[in-house]
Amino acid sequence: MNLVPRFPPLLHGLATGPTNPFTVACDQAKEGVDAGLLTWSVGFDRMRAALVLAPETALEVAMIGYCATAVALQNALGVLVPPETAVHLQWDGGLRLNGGSSGKFYFAASTSDPKAVPDWLVIGLELHLELPMDYDPAKTPDLTALYAEGCGDIDPIELLESWARHSILWINESETAAGRANVHREFAGLLWKKGEQVSIPFQGQTITGTLMGLDESFGALIKTEQGQTHLISLTTLVKEV
Repeated sequence: MNLVPRFPPLLHGLATGPTNPFTVACDQAKEGVDAGLLTWSVGFDRMRAALVLAPETALEVAMIGYCATAVALQNALGVLVPPETAVHLQWDGGLRLNGGSSGKFYFAASTSDPKAVPDWLVIGLELHLELPMDYDPAKTPDLTALYAEGCGDIDPIELLESWARHSILWINESETAAGRANVHREFAGLLWKKGEQVSIPFQGQTITGTLMGLDESFGALIKTEQGQTHLISLTTLVKEV
């Protein structure tokens, strides 16, 4: 297994050891670090990373960065995992391997105002490599991990490098109208529970209904049993720091 990842020239890596890379990235962003910082930590049971971005658009547009990096993770996994392994993306940041919950994306920015241009945006990733030592399938049957899905030969450092490379490609792709359409198509095609019932927190309540798809800004379109359609923006997932 490689010990130190090699990232594309536009990114500069920072190993955080046992400290959460997402926390470190947010702290660094608040201190004015340049965009392109990629903090990371790989343990025996999980791979964690976080990428600092400096958007030039309103937060509601800049959140395409999440969708780009999520598609990038699917691409990275697609190269390394067995071909029969199904990878899906939850709208709210969750990651699914063969239907099981196997990780999550996290988001923070200098503002949570959808119309404001954030000084910085951090996208964090956590991927389960091994199931917890105290894992009880009777209590958490929905939980899984990369190695539990027949992917034990994957080098997590190699996966991290691949995610970084694909992320740069998709983020660059998203800078044009045609590129954004490509990201939208790819993300929508990987969307977990599309056409099925979901429950999503929204404005102090939980909206339950059928996930109809995404609007052009990647917002979730939820149709309730009463026939009402709710649009939930990706910006509702962002933690203001």
